[in-house]
Amino acid sequence: MDLLDWLLLVVRVAAVFFGLLVSVLVFVWFERKVVADMQTRKGPMRAGPRGVLVTFADGIKLFFKEGVTPAEVDRPVYLLAPVIIMLPAFLAFAVIPFGTGVTVFGRRIPFQLADLNVGILWILAMTSIGVYGIVLAGWSSGSKYPLLGSVRSTAQMISYEVGMGLALVAVLMYSGSLKMSEIVAAQDRVWNVIPQFPAFVIYLLSGLAETNRPPFDLPEAETELVAGYHTEYSGIRFAMFYLGEYVNTVTVAAIAVTLFLGGWRGPAPDFLPWLWPLMWFGVKLVAVIYVYVWIRATIPRIRYDRLMAFGWKVLIPFGLLWVLATGAVVVLPEEYGSRPIYIAAAILLGVVAVASVLWSLVTPRREGARR
Repeated sequence: MDLLDWLLLVVRVAAVFFGLLVSVLVFVWFERKVVADMQTRKGPMRAGPRGVLVTFADGIKLFFKEGVTPAEVDRPVYLLAPVIIMLPAFLAFAVIPFGTGVTVFGRRIPFQLADLNVGILWILAMTSIGVYGIVLAGWSSGSKYPLLGSVRSTAQMISYEVGMGLALVAVLMYSGSLKMSEIVAAQDRVWNVIPQFPAFVIYLLSGLAETNRPPFDLPEAETELVAGYHTEYSGIRFAMFYLGEYVNTVTVAAIAVTLFLGGWRGPAPDFLPWLWPLMWFGVKLVAVIYVYVWIRATIPRIRYDRLMAFGWKVLIPFGLLWVLATGAVVVLPEEYGSRPIYIAAAILLGVVAVASVLWSLVTPRREGARR
């Protein structure tokens, strides 16, 4: 790599970094407006046109607000925890292809920071690092409520990482590659959301738990833990937690778009061929984020024991079964041909449908359900 290549790489890194920051500003405003609309309110209206600058105003307020450090904190760990939470979300986005690329000064610049051979493993590694920041923030604060929030987050995020990993394993088995660009290329005819819809649902639910979004926001439950693991943080340090949570949400949505919704693929005219993939990626990203906002506005926070039971008793077993089914669909046609597999799948679906109907007829209803 010569000097120009390094300069172009620095420009791409800076563009992705500031793009994520701007996306967080827009995302927070978008979430407030959508939730307000679902609750028959106007939402933020004063800062900027239709309140679009309200997040920017909040950021300025937090930046200049005095930071208070409690006396009982473990100071080095207390200061490091917000950085540990914020950085993995930016690093995970490095392997996301968000366009085809553009030619500048005779050089092809891909719209992707790094096309790693182990892209999915990189994503799993980065998403697993975020839990360390939450645990360290709660432990170093010297208070019981942040500690309880961090302990909850440890169990929740580790549990739902297993479900997310199973969903990603099913996708890589079906696509036959760990590289994000090759997974997008494999969706030139059919998006993975169609043959891998159960994995898509598992991933979306696990993503809610990984980003501590409602109804899985138990680590920061205001009604129980004051504010959870960041209770003792204020000023710019609290803003870093806020930023890290929303960047994580954008990154999780971008991964869903890449693995299940065809990435940047979509119909495009001949002029400005580099612009339309960016547009399609953005449209799909907004659609996934809208689903997350919709869930927040309609589903209440669930109890912690039910959260853990759902993860271990429902999500993970179903994910394991779907990985086995995906392996059978991928391997068996190579050995026996596709026709017997389709017949067996149709018979199996029929048996499951009949069994579910009979089970609903035979199982007695509880007395409380009759009332």
